Amino acid sequence: MAKGYRSPSPMGGGMNANMIKQAQKMQQDMLKMQAELENATYTATAGGGAVSATVSGKRELASIELQPEVVDPDDIEMLQDLICAAVNEAMRKAESSANEQMSKITGGLNLGGLF
Repeated sequence: MAKGYRSPSPMGGGMNANMIKQAQKMQQDMLKMQAELENATYTATAGGGAVSATVSGKRELASIELQPEVVDPDDIEMLQDLICAAVNEAMRKAESSANEQMSKITGGLNLGGLF
């Protein structure tokens, strides 16, 4: 350290009390947001509404609803494709919502996919 140098912070660590309070508030906001996201549900449809999938904020499949007309024993592959499409879209909605909420809290900082 150069002679006569003084640290700009009385704490010497470069973080002042205001920065610590901001970090603590961000952490509290993130925990609250996480709980809210986990309790949320996201629904998507495929095949013009013939298949509906709902997932939780925990990225767990909560329900699948099928319209009777989509159940064709001669075309199981189409039903499978529609289910996959609906589930994948519901998962994308959950992920997008989580990213959007996280961005609001972090001010756009990229925290490396912590959530």
